[in-house]
Amino acid sequence: MPKRRRNQFFKLLSAGLLVSGLLSGCASRLDIRGDLPDPRRLSAIKKGKQTRAQVVKLLGSPSSIAPFGNETWYYVAERTETFAFFEPQLMKRQVVVIKFNKKGVVSSIKTLNKKEGNVVRPVKRITPTSGSEVGIFQQLIGNLGRFNNR
Repeated sequence: MPKRRRNQFFKLLSAGLLVSGLLSGCASRLDIRGDLPDPRRLSAIKKGKQTRAQVVKLLGSPSSIAPFGNETWYYVAERTETFAFFEPQLMKRQVVVIKFNKKGVVSSIKTLNKKEGNVVRPVKRITPTSGSEVGIFQQLIGNLGRFNNR
């Protein structure tokens, strides 16, 4: 094989490896968070029949419990896909909401999906603080003369 042809071959091979390496870094990544209960076990839970202890025995502990009291349990699972450096895209979400009455017996079961979710936007307010603004100059030399000589 002539030297010139060999150089072209290695240049093409190097370029091909470089391009394939760059493209493999852009592959999408699937993330699965949470674990939904088995549908057969979930169908075994009936309103007015099971207690909290029986639900835990059937489904396991919940992903979350309502912050005020423990009357509402949530089993949450979601699947997201991230492509390269872009924001993750929500592909699927399911939430099973189980509510209990005051006696600890199941009062309702509801399954929510991605479409039934609400987007929560944080409020962008700033809480004012009392005091004065300290500039960079005051920060740098503000402690001069404040040291105790012992």
